[in-house]
Amino acid sequence: MNFYSCFDQRGNVIARCQTHEEIEVLRRMGRPIAQVKKLRSEEAVVCSLTSSPAEFDEDF
Repeated sequence: MNFYSCFDQRGNVIARCQTHEEIEVLRRMGRPIAQVKKLRSEEAVVCSLTSSPAEFDEDF
């Protein structure tokens, strides 16, 4: 399972997503996504065990 972190212009994490489609939805909603990075395997495991990526992004 892959997870992606979305960053704004200042390098702050503004969302975590599981698919590129989710990232595109956020862009259409007007979120200022400047960069997207795939999480490393160990980060993705922690993310999947602790909560869903949608819970991180309250607007989604």
